[in-house]
Amino acid sequence: LERGLLTAETRGSREAVEALLDPQFAEIGASGRLWTRAEMVEAIVAVPETTVGAGFDGTVLGPDLVLLRYETVQARRTSLWRRTDGVWRVLRHQGTPYEEMSHPPE
Repeated sequence: LERGLLTAETRGSREAVEALLDPQFAEIGASGRLWTRAEMVEAIVAVPETTVGAGFDGTVLGPDLVLLRYETVQARRTSLWRRTDGVWRVLRHQGTPYEEMSHPPE
């Protein structure tokens, strides 16, 4: 689902983006800005570019929670996915730009 959220096809569809973001979604962006669900939906749909993610690694935190970690060209990212009524949606997301890290990947 996270990989799908990174595609231009999904990002260009308000309905698809809204279906993947939990009603309580919030994001701390790579800039440090706190984004609400409504703000993030608008931003994603306005610029539906494909983002390439790599190094996906997940940790099951509970029966209905998974913490996903991956990297893009710009940042290291984490997403907290929650399953509600059998549907997985991203609840929280955070990006940390490499220039903020003391040791970016080589």
